Amino acid sequence: MGCTPANRITSSWINKNHTQEKKYNKIFIAALVTNPHVRTHIEEEMRNNISMKGITVESSLDYFPPKFTKNKPPEVDSMIDKIKELDCGLIFTISMIEKQSETRYIPGSNSLYGPYRGYDLRFRGFYSYWYPYMYDQGNYVTDKTYFMEGNIFETSSETLLWSVQTETINPASVEKFSKELVALMWERALMDVKEIKSN
Repeated sequence: MGCTPANRITSSWINKNHTQEKKYNKIFIAALVTNPHVRTHIEEEMRNNISMKGITVESSLDYFPPKFTKNKPPEVDSMIDKIKELDCGLIFTISMIEKQSETRYIPGSNSLYGPYRGYDLRFRGFYSYWYPYMYDQGNYVTDKTYFMEGNIFETSSETLLWSVQTETINPASVEKFSKELVALMWERALMDVKEIKSN
């Protein structure tokens, strides 16, 4: 686990059939997650990463309070109207598509077992050697895996232009998770766009 990146891209897709009508200089960002704390951090990182490229950013947090819940999400029509009013050519969303939890057992020190280790086939040596490990029972840990999706839509046609999916295992903190996730997604978006333009 220590060598596995916290966030990794599992797939990305770009709409090669779409013809860009104009240059996009303004983008509307929205983290579609129910946790207000997570939403705030993700949108802050989205704003930071995109602004560094000289693109003007409008955040959903500034216009739609943290009420992305299953029971009362913002009206899609009011959101689209606001995005068009702000003259944002693109919409960049990040959402969680799945969360998995898996409990696994981590053995104690007796997992270092090897035959005839240090006790010369005698019970006295065997007992003296293994006694310290008898009560090292190990423990159970729960791994949490988050599958996230980033999408970029053209506002005027509401067409999906680009999509990416990522996998995150046991994020250390919301702050670190948000920072690394957004940087990874935005870097891939720029790379994919550059690749399509060169073809």
